[in-house]
Amino acid sequence: MMQSAGRTKYNSVGTLSEQPFAFENYYLLERRKYTLHPSGRLHGWLISIVVFTMVATMLLLVAMTGDEEISAVPSVHDASVESMSTSDFPPGVILMISDGFGPASETFAHQFHNWRQGDTTKDVPLPLDDILVGHARTKSFSSLVTDSAAGATAFSCGLKTYNGAVGVDDKSQPCGTLLESAKVHRGMMTGLVVTSRITHATPASFSSHVAGRDDENAIAAQLIGDSPLGRVVDLMFGGGTCHFRPNTSSSADTPSCRSDSRDLFKEAQENHDWNVYLDRAAFDGLDANAKLPLMNLFDPSHLEYEIDRNSTTQPSLAEMAYKAVQILGTPERQAPNGYFLVIEGSRIDMAAHTNDPAAHVHDIWEYQETVKKMKEFVKTRPNTVLISISDHETGGLTLGRQVGNDYPEYKWNPSAIERVQKSAETLAAQWIHAVQQNVASESFLQKSIFKQGLGIDDATSDETAWFMEWRNDAPDSDGDVAYQLGDMVSRRALIGWTTHGHTAVDVNLYAYANEGPNIDELRGVIDNVDIAHFVSKYLNLDIQDITKRLNANKTFVDNVAANKRTHAPRGPYFH
Repeated sequence: MMQSAGRTKYNSVGTLSEQPFAFENYYLLERRKYTLHPSGRLHGWLISIVVFTMVATMLLLVAMTGDEEISAVPSVHDASVESMSTSDFPPGVILMISDGFGPASETFAHQFHNWRQGDTTKDVPLPLDDILVGHARTKSFSSLVTDSAAGATAFSCGLKTYNGAVGVDDKSQPCGTLLESAKVHRGMMTGLVVTSRITHATPASFSSHVAGRDDENAIAAQLIGDSPLGRVVDLMFGGGTCHFRPNTSSSADTPSCRSDSRDLFKEAQENHDWNVYLDRAAFDGLDANAKLPLMNLFDPSHLEYEIDRNSTTQPSLAEMAYKAVQILGTPERQAPNGYFLVIEGSRIDMAAHTNDPAAHVHDIWEYQETVKKMKEFVKTRPNTVLISISDHETGGLTLGRQVGNDYPEYKWNPSAIERVQKSAETLAAQWIHAVQQNVASESFLQKSIFKQGLGIDDATSDETAWFMEWRNDAPDSDGDVAYQLGDMVSRRALIGWTTHGHTAVDVNLYAYANEGPNIDELRGVIDNVDIAHFVSKYLNLDIQDITKRLNANKTFVDNVAANKRTHAPRGPYFH
């Protein structure tokens, strides 16, 4: 039964490419040498280091359990698996994607987290820190700087394509994905958990095929099962209800983004047996025995930034991920075929596009909490591998910024981030609403936006003048306002940004497994397509066969190509 959605009210596939990694080869050779000759004082010295490291790691993990930065999600524990042997567990993959999260963002989150502990002499690691295995290159077929569609398609199909392409190659032909092969060839349980619209570029690239990423209405239809392969997704958590509602739905709480009268929620239930839920109450009622397939979508568009999130209406990323592995990863569900789950911290990227450091770091922390819970789960599930990677870096973030002509100080100021209470996007919407209601006074700006929202009580006359002039120009967009608010915080924090778009820097690659998968294959510097090759090899998938099946349907292929002309991404505005 479909439950009504309540709109959140405004309040507060081959082998890895071979690389001559000299240092890695040296390390592996040296490690093997010492392993083969475990005698003498050197062996005792190594044991001492190992023991010291284990004790230190345990102390750090104990220290982390009390961190108030990390949201409270129940620990992953399943008594039904305690009596199972390693061979009883089928293979599983949890692929986590931290959209727009570059190496500097990890440093930002780590340093800020430790600063909040109040003792700068201690260094408490974040959940990702101890599973770093290497880096990945991110360029797309069409550019050295990728967008999320091409980046996610590299992960899902194992090939390079042009920016804006979702599940298609550089000629706009559909390419088979890991998720599709996992379902079709292996009968695995599959899931998508995101904080964006479920039809957004990253989740769409694993289960849909469109030549232009803006065609989210077509993506929505494919997600429910309207494709040559039928339904391939078992579970979906996220936002984006507007792309499933008919254009006759026009209320403020249930808006439609469709240009046609198709009711995809109704089609999903009647034609593809979906169980559709549209609010937090339904989510809270789901347990490991929830009937599949199921979708639970919580907003017409993206979910809220973590800094703004109303926990009574929207679950956190960690809560959604935990619920997903409860449902998909129980022995009864996965045996004997396993599962493939994609989890995206979508809004990390969007905050970086706005150059909003506070929203950026809060979503990173929530992603870290999700990683922590997934590591706990994997620890109890031999033969499951957890991979975390970004599709690209966004914003060109730097810690340390020269403001003015004087030689810069060697510091940055976490306290400026600590004072922020709302995202720049939310505050921009609040300001534009005040303008529309003719209540956008300078007093309102100083009190409600600057002081209460950003924690800024020393706004300059130039900063104030910018907003008042913007008000007088009768604008119709809040984008510039959000940029300005983000910059006010960044300048005070001495955080720099080079762009409101993406950059070409390599991204960190993380992996963790209990027993089974050989994550050493991911170590070093690899290409983003190698993620697909690794997963395909481990799960014994055949994405080439899926590609053949998709392209055998001429009507489907023609529709995909035709949509490139009418739904191609607009200009350079990729996310």
